[in-house]
Amino acid sequence: MWPFRRRSRTTTPTSEALDHILGREYATGIPYLLPKDMEEVDRLDFQHYMLRYALRGNYAAPLTDARDILDVGTGTGRWAAEMAERFPQARIVGVDIMPPAALEGHAPLHMPATYSFVAANVLEGLPFPDATFDYVHQRLLYAALPADRWQPVVNELLRLTRAGGWIELVEGGLVQQGGPAMNTLNAWMSEASARRGINASAGSRIGSFLQAAGASGVKQHSINLPMGKHGGRLGTLVEADALSVFKGFQARMVAAGIADEARYTAALEGVRREAATLPMVWPIYIAYGQRPF
Repeated sequence: MWPFRRRSRTTTPTSEALDHILGREYATGIPYLLPKDMEEVDRLDFQHYMLRYALRGNYAAPLTDARDILDVGTGTGRWAAEMAERFPQARIVGVDIMPPAALEGHAPLHMPATYSFVAANVLEGLPFPDATFDYVHQRLLYAALPADRWQPVVNELLRLTRAGGWIELVEGGLVQQGGPAMNTLNAWMSEASARRGINASAGSRIGSFLQAAGASGVKQHSINLPMGKHGGRLGTLVEADALSVFKGFQARMVAAGIADEARYTAALEGVRREAATLPMVWPIYIAYGQRPF
């Protein structure tokens, strides 16, 4: 038995837990800026396959074996499901504020018997004893974690990691090398983030957070994913994902008075045009370290 209280995988969020803004649904009570609806579920699945293709796999840490794996911000559960195939002997726990199959109408993802879901918010601490997992993974929460909470969160993740186990963080940043339209969207997203205490560039510091938490042998590198036709197949995939992200921000921007619908739509169209001619890139930061023996 797991040394924590299980929560049902079939639990669904109530309508009161979601804000309905301009046809999109957003979780309440958390800083996260992107939607929590069916359209976003589809985007997250698409993004998972894109990242697996771009990064040539699902993890960078030098794993040789894994018995207990924690996936923080598990989202749709795709990463966890594939890790269960890669490590069939491992028990895998996915943590998020909503379970992977919580949204009505979402085709259920078959999860192996080795997978459990725990509803929890990493900003409030996670309900596991010290040193429960030998691999802890967190990916793309840079639009969810306030700047002053990054170090406490990474400290918490290292607390959950066994001696000799690995912790891996994968984050992104704002699209770079764009034109006026992309720069405008970046400015709007940065403003919306700042109002919630979020620094969109914090992902570039994940290696430093791991070191400050006490991880050893920390390694960090970055990859600039091409966005647009200049990047071939990958560039086309990244562009599709990025435009869907920008669309997901739109209702938040309009509701906050940062931009009206007409200006935001015009900026989106401008980004589409710029992606066809400018060498835009989306930076991805990958860092991993080991809890000392």
